[in-house]
Amino acid sequence: MDYAIIRIGNKQHRVRDGETLVVDRVGTDAGKTFSPDVLLGDGQVTATVVAHGRGPKIRIGKYRKRTGYKRHNGFRAATSQVEISFGGAKRAAAKQEAAPATAPKEEAAPATAPEAAEGEHVKGMPSGYEELTVAQVKEGSEGWNRPMLEAALEYERANASRKGAIAALEHALAAKEEG
Repeated sequence: MDYAIIRIGNKQHRVRDGETLVVDRVGTDAGKTFSPDVLLGDGQVTATVVAHGRGPKIRIGKYRKRTGYKRHNGFRAATSQVEISFGGAKRAAAKQEAAPATAPKEEAAPATAPEAAEGEHVKGMPSGYEELTVAQVKEGSEGWNRPMLEAALEYERANASRKGAIAALEHALAAKEEG
């Protein structure tokens, strides 16, 4: 899970790793860390107090017609800016467990597509393409040349079949044809 639900100051927040929150004032000094209550999520969540401050001024006005009664009051909430980080040890272990699960899929895929294995489709692809995410494929495809794009597209259609990567590669090929 890439997010957690925590409780700070009797309020619940949905947080991600590296996110910064502005919450009600906490009793921890600036620069110190504390562990909030984790209501949903795996592992340890650590919160680092970046700074203490005050929120925007809220104006409160009271008025009663025909009596001349007017009162104005203001309020500024005491706040703390908190940076969230997830536990690194459990996260690394989860990635190591996920890696063997994906490895057999990559090995089994060429057996189902023998024509792709004979054509040596990996040869023209960018280095480390198999480990790229769809977002990284989209960013990188703008700088790749036409043979690299064609090889990557052939690999996607034969093995991975990721719709987003296929669309990004087709779009990059179309842009190369136009320009």
